[in-house]
Amino acid sequence: VVGTWVVIRGMAFLGEAMAHGMLPGVALATLAGVPVILGAACSAVVMSLGVSFLARRGRLSHDTSIGLFFVGMLAAGVIIISHSRSFATDATAILFGDVLAIGPSEVQLLAGALILTVLIAAGFHRSFVALAFDRRVAHVMGLRPRPAHVLLVGLVTLAVVASYQAVGALLVIGLLLAPAVAAAAWTTRIPTTMGLAALIGAFSVFLGLLASWHHGTAAGASIALAAIACAAMSSIVRGMTRRTTSSDSSPQNVDRPAGSEPERPSQKALRANA
Repeated sequence: VVGTWVVIRGMAFLGEAMAHGMLPGVALATLAGVPVILGAACSAVVMSLGVSFLARRGRLSHDTSIGLFFVGMLAAGVIIISHSRSFATDATAILFGDVLAIGPSEVQLLAGALILTVLIAAGFHRSFVALAFDRRVAHVMGLRPRPAHVLLVGLVTLAVVASYQAVGALLVIGLLLAPAVAAAAWTTRIPTTMGLAALIGAFSVFLGLLASWHHGTAAGASIALAAIACAAMSSIVRGMTRRTTSSDSSPQNVDRPAGSEPERPSQKALRANA
């Protein structure tokens, strides 16, 4: 659900920064003996507020602000880890996750995050679509683009924080993007893309765990690689299908203006949901 908006809005860098920016909070929570999810949430909130402050108050672009804060948070996390001699194994789990250690409490957390995400995505769907088109148009239509953007950033933060224990801070962005990319090649409506992306994500988990069991590979990395493979395969098959269709109906495309290009999946999805 969140990955679809990340792909459409081009927020991949923000998602990656959120995932890596959680490291100092998780490290401090682990050393203090408190639930790591609290440390991850606090760190992600600091990351989000810091990026917003630098982008609004400073003279830096949004991407530059994200990059600076992202590196600063990551460096702080590494410094915290380097001062603890017994933190090596915990750091490995933080960076790459441990999906085989997920228990009932983590499943409940994921279920709660899913329900909240679906409710917000459904309630603010029109605002998100208008914001993806043009912030000024959304403002004229009275759809409040600034709160909509804040909610989108919050959804990205929620997805990253809730999921990192399964695949880690370094791999969570793969599961956030790859299923949505794979689904966008075959759909034109945003809700349909979200549903198909959820199915592809679940299939990637099954495929990655199966490969990990038979080949003795890391479970989280296998899941992330399976999701990327699904996205690549989807793009290849879709490209072959389009070439076959265009060759079969080539007389119908004679009147297309020279230099015109077909719409990208994200553009078609936005137009269909306008």
